[in-house]
Amino acid sequence: MQLAAFAGFTLLVALISYFASRKTNESSADGYFLGGRSLTGVVIAGSLLLTNLSTEQIVGLNGSAYKEGILVMAWETLAAIAMVVTAIFLLPRYLKGGLTTVPQFLERRYDKTTKTIASALFLSGYMVVLLPIVLYSGSLAINTMFDVPRLLGTSETAALWTTVWAIGIVGSIYAIFGGLKVVAVSDTINAVGLIIGGSLIPIFGLVLIGDGNVFNGINILMTSNPAKFRSLGDESASVPFSTIFTGMMLVQLFYWGTNQAIIQRALGAKNLKEGQKGLLLASFIKILGPLIVVLPGVIAYHLFGGTLDNPDQAYPRLVTEVLPAGLVGFFAAVLFGAILSSFNSALNSSVTLFGFDIYKQYFNKEADEAKVVRSGKRFGIVLALFSMGIAPLIAKAPDGLFGYLQEVNGCYSIPILTIIVVGYLTKYVPALAAKIGILSGVILYTISQFVIKPAVGAEKYPHFLHVLAVLFILNVAVMLLIGKLKPRRFEYEQSYTKEVDITPWKQVRLFGLIICMIVLAIYIYFA
Repeated sequence: MQLAAFAGFTLLVALISYFASRKTNESSADGYFLGGRSLTGVVIAGSLLLTNLSTEQIVGLNGSAYKEGILVMAWETLAAIAMVVTAIFLLPRYLKGGLTTVPQFLERRYDKTTKTIASALFLSGYMVVLLPIVLYSGSLAINTMFDVPRLLGTSETAALWTTVWAIGIVGSIYAIFGGLKVVAVSDTINAVGLIIGGSLIPIFGLVLIGDGNVFNGINILMTSNPAKFRSLGDESASVPFSTIFTGMMLVQLFYWGTNQAIIQRALGAKNLKEGQKGLLLASFIKILGPLIVVLPGVIAYHLFGGTLDNPDQAYPRLVTEVLPAGLVGFFAAVLFGAILSSFNSALNSSVTLFGFDIYKQYFNKEADEAKVVRSGKRFGIVLALFSMGIAPLIAKAPDGLFGYLQEVNGCYSIPILTIIVVGYLTKYVPALAAKIGILSGVILYTISQFVIKPAVGAEKYPHFLHVLAVLFILNVAVMLLIGKLKPRRFEYEQSYTKEVDITPWKQVRLFGLIICMIVLAIYIYFA
C-alpha cells in the first residue's frame, strides 16, 4: 500500500509535468532554459519554494532547531525580506535586459572574463557543494525514515549509494531532458504536497505531546522548553542575533537575488508583473516555513531529549514516530519530490550556465540555439554522474549539514554579490575592479575560514557571517577606489531588449511592506 501510494503520486507528478510542458519548444534556448518565458506567478512561487526547500533544509534546519531552538528560523523568515528586495529592485533590471543567466549581466557591465569567472564559481559551487549535499541529505532522510537498508537487505553504506543514484538518475531525467518548464511544473505540484505533508508532521507531533489536543501540545511544548523559543541567539549560537545586521542579509540577497538556480525561475516569467507576484507569494509562504523546517526539531527535542548522537537524525526519527502508517507512502513521495526539485533545479541551472557562458563563448561561438542546448545537456549528464559519485562520501561531513553548507557557500556567494551590487549602483567602475573584487573575495574568505580559523580555534574566531560582511565592505571599497583611479571611458547604460513586458505590479511595494512588517512582528513576539 505504501509503495503504491509512493509510485502513484510520483507518476502523477511526472504525467502532469509532461502534458503541461509538451507544447514548449525545448530545442530553443528560451524554451529549454526559461520555459519559453511563459511562467506565471503561481508556478514561479511553487518552483522557488521547492527549489529552495529540500532535505538539506528540512533535515539540516530541524537538526539545528533540535540543538538550539527557533533562533535558526532566521534562515527562513529573513529570506522573505530578501525576496521583496529582489522583486522590487533586481528583477526589473534582469527582465529589462532580457537575461537568461546572471553572468550575462556581468559580461555587459564588465567584460567576458568577469562573466566566465562568475559562471565557473557558480558551477564549481553546484558541483562540489550543493548537488552532492542535496543527494546525500535526501538519501540519509529516506534511508532513516523508511529503513531502506532493511528493505533491501543491505548495509547502510550500500543503501546510501543505491538511494543516491536512484534520486540522481530520476532528477537528471527531469532536468536534462525536460528543461525548465517541466522542472517548474513538477516543483509546483510537489510544493503543494510538501506544504501539506510537511505541515502534518508537527501537527501529529503536537497531538502526541498534548494527548490528542494540538493546542494543549503547543502549551506543553512552550512551557516545558522556554529556552527553545527565543528568537535572539547569543554569540555562541549558530546564528547570533548580531549576524542579522551583518552577513545574514548579504547571504539572503545573494541566494534569492543572484543565485542562478533560484533566480532562473523568475527570469522565465511571462512579464515583470507575474515575476513580482511569484516572488512575493513565495516570500509570504516562506514566513510560514519554520512550521515545517524548525518547529519539528523542537518537538523532537521534547520527545527524545538529548538522546540523539547526530542532530540531523531528529527529523527522520520524528517522522517515524508520529506519522500514521497509511501516510508513509504519500510522505515518501512528497519528500522524494522535494529532493528531486533541489537537485534538478541546480542541475538545470548548471546546464544553462555551461551552454550560454562556457560552450558558446569558448567552444563554438557560431553555435545555434539547438547546439547550445545539446552541449548543455551533455555537460549536465557528466555533472550529474560526478555528483552522484561523490555524494555518499559526505557521510563524514561535520554535524549540522545546513550550517556547513552555508559556510562553504560563502566562498563564492559574497564575491559574486559584491560585483553585481557595485555593477548596478555605479556607472564607471571598470572590469578590472570586478576581477580583483571577485578573486580577492574568494581567496580571502578561503584563507580566513579554512586556514586561519582552524589555527586560531573556532570558538575564538568571528562568526563566518561577520567575516562575510567585513569582506563585502572591503571589496566594495577596493572596487570603488579602482573606479576612482581608473574609471571606464564611457558611462554604462543598461539597454531595454523588449523581450519581456516590464510594467511592474501596482501592489508590489504595498505587499512588500506588509511582508517585512510581519517578519519584524515575529521577531518582536519571540524576543
